[in-house]
Amino acid sequence: MRIRFVLLLFPLAGLLAASSLGGYHLLKKIPVPGDGSKDYLTVDESARRLYVSHGTQVNVIDLDSEQVVGKVSDLKGVHGIAVAPKLGRGFITNGLLNTVTIFDLKTLQHIGEVKASITPDGILYDSATGRVFALNKHADSVTAIEAADGKVAGTIELNGDPESPVSDGKGNVWVALEHWSTLVRIDGRNLTVTGRWPTGPSCDHPAPMAIDRKQNRLFIGCGNEVLAVADPDTGKIITTLPIGPDVDAVAFDPSTGLIFSANDGTVTVIHQDSVDKYSVVETVKTQPQAVTLALDPKTHRIYVSSSELGPAPAPTPVSAHPERPMLPGTFEVLVLGR
Repeated sequence: MRIRFVLLLFPLAGLLAASSLGGYHLLKKIPVPGDGSKDYLTVDESARRLYVSHGTQVNVIDLDSEQVVGKVSDLKGVHGIAVAPKLGRGFITNGLLNTVTIFDLKTLQHIGEVKASITPDGILYDSATGRVFALNKHADSVTAIEAADGKVAGTIELNGDPESPVSDGKGNVWVALEHWSTLVRIDGRNLTVTGRWPTGPSCDHPAPMAIDRKQNRLFIGCGNEVLAVADPDTGKIITTLPIGPDVDAVAFDPSTGLIFSANDGTVTVIHQDSVDKYSVVETVKTQPQAVTLALDPKTHRIYVSSSELGPAPAPTPVSAHPERPMLPGTFEVLVLGR
């Protein structure tokens, strides 16, 4: 009887551990002035700032007060934001101008403009190479920019539409080719492709990614409503876990081992039980079309951009299921925490 009792405690302990990791819920809403589309959010942990893409501007929120403190203006079709804190520079992709705006992190004023290619979208600053990598979604390429002076270092042709770059801090950069269901590794110093692996059928239409640099694992949000865990050195998909539809952002918190995926209307919380074992902790309700997020590693809070939506337009020959429009004056950032 004693042995049986001890064995029964193990599943109970596992359930208690999993429940202690959950409990994420809506803490507050941060109203953000202005109207326009939304995409990536980026945290500058050292400066305690959150950068929020917002159509023709990037809104800046102080993470300690959770108040809007400024904006970067005169942009067009903002998608991604990257920051280089030691250089005092930030970088923003203008999807409708085919450029990258360089701005001063203190004054939020423009420093310069760099020509990219067609529809620059995701963007990454890699401190190991000192370069910024702008993903040209409709040009199937990546523009590499020297962060210190804004000069173009080169272009990497990918033969596929790149999404959501991550780096290992050693000079390697990974991107997902969404419509080709392919994972690509780039040598950030030599600007060459050093690996190319299919992610299907287990991970169809891969897009957003996060990386665990210590355990050497990639977390990929996939269009077939799973989060895939991959070995970045071999491209092998180790396991998949269920998430919600239309995932467009993934974040990893190394201190808690939690992975967050922003889906249409929900955030899925997954725990890294060990390097190759994972479990879904909970699903947190957000808002329809709120599919991007950013993590503050200090507070472990999650920030999700959102807005109220109007009724869906009538179907057209071009779009059988048009998205519901954002209502003016309702843009906000949802704060999720425990």
